[in-house]
Amino acid sequence: MRKLSGLLFGLVLLATTAFAADEYKIDPVHSQVGFAVNHMVINTVHGRFTDFSGSIILDDKDITKSSVNVTIKAGSITTDNSQRDTHLKSPDFLDVAGHPELTFVSKSVEKKGDGYVAHGTLTIRGVSKDVDLGFQLKGPINAGPKSLLGAEATLTINRQDFGVSWSKSLDKGQLVVGNDVKIDINVEAGSQKAAAAPAAK
Repeated sequence: MRKLSGLLFGLVLLATTAFAADEYKIDPVHSQVGFAVNHMVINTVHGRFTDFSGSIILDDKDITKSSVNVTIKAGSITTDNSQRDTHLKSPDFLDVAGHPELTFVSKSVEKKGDGYVAHGTLTIRGVSKDVDLGFQLKGPINAGPKSLLGAEATLTINRQDFGVSWSKSLDKGQLVVGNDVKIDINVEAGSQKAAAAPAAK
């Protein structure tokens, strides 16, 4: 009897935990993954990725049980210049033929100040590094059959750390393309609401 009671308690606890954590799927139509890098010392070039997916699992009762996962198709990079985009897709930079995806997979999430930090692994060009992704949450809000959540994240990385090592210098030694790359992620994600239980007759 005690074993049965313990098993039932465990099942109830598991069900409660699953209910508390909601999975929000990123809506690419209302989201953007962008980046910015210094060019020729005097200018900043902006670009973005147009094909990406991912999810946010949010446990608002215990944020440490939350997680973030994002997958970006490297070949979807665009800077609105076809010649430059072709170069960025080449082995000089992202090598999209050999490494078609960039990914971020969180290991833990914590509350920090007014925002949150997802500690996880960022993989670019097949090179994986641990990073701390700071982000802000907005919502969730009710929107018809769905619950919506907004997230904004910013991260600056050194591209050399991920094997993106193409380099060309100006006369005074400054790099044509800077090493620091700022990544900005703004997403809207939706979670399907559980159907309401039918009313008792």
